[in-house]
Amino acid sequence: MTFLDELLQVPPRERDAWVDRRLGFGELPDDGPDLPAGAVPYLPSAVEEILAMVRELPLRAEDELVDIGSGAGRAVILANLLSGARARGIEVQAGLVKLARERAEALSLREVSFVHANAADLELEGSVFFLYAPANGELLTRVVKRLEAAAKRRRIAVCTVALELRGQPWLRPRRTSCETLTIYESV
Repeated sequence: MTFLDELLQVPPRERDAWVDRRLGFGELPDDGPDLPAGAVPYLPSAVEEILAMVRELPLRAEDELVDIGSGAGRAVILANLLSGARARGIEVQAGLVKLARERAEALSLREVSFVHANAADLELEGSVFFLYAPANGELLTRVVKRLEAAAKRRRIAVCTVALELRGQPWLRPRRTSCETLTIYESV
């Protein structure tokens, strides 16, 4: 039985807790002093949002998912387990990166990695980008500019939870079955 088969047998309201138990996520550390102005404190993405992204994109093994503001790594790890896609998290809080790396290592996930950095300062590479409201204000503006630069190099998808990227002529939005998830495709 695949991980997806197991997950789908769990009632939707119980999936977040089941995934956290199954993947070994315990207590999360408090947000640390390295949270920059404009960054949003960590809250894990819901399993239903990640599942909708994986299925409705669809996310494939040949894709590379980049989670901007990856926190403890739930979206990165789950997306990899559900699709086989390479997955990378970028997170500014060192304690969360440490936890995410420990979980990926404990699960022997070789196609998963985590970078301790501010995504607004990096050249972003990947085919699919996941953002669960990682920032606001000037910091978010800088991240969106980095995504636009990536879209000039290749077609990308940007999947957002609780974040609308209005006024971006280089993105075309697509609604999903999940009320809080929007998939944008670069044009």
